[in-house]
Amino acid sequence: MGVAEKFTGAAAPIAAFVRLREVEARTGLCGKTIYRKMARGEFPKSVRLGANAVAWRESDLQDWMANPMSWSEAA
Repeated sequence: MGVAEKFTGAAAPIAAFVRLREVEARTGLCGKTIYRKMARGEFPKSVRLGANAVAWRESDLQDWMANPMSWSEAA
């Protein structure tokens, strides 16, 4: 039983993060295209994990992959 379950009786959601190479593999896009789409609001923003590390939230990627042509940052 995890700490969150001990206090709340329910499992806390765990945020999964995906690094760039895995994002490229899943989407079929290269890094340059991913960053260009991010700048235009057509791809989820990355999250800074440290001084030299960024990743994307698994849930954001799943939302984008469900409908990449009509996904927007405001969605």
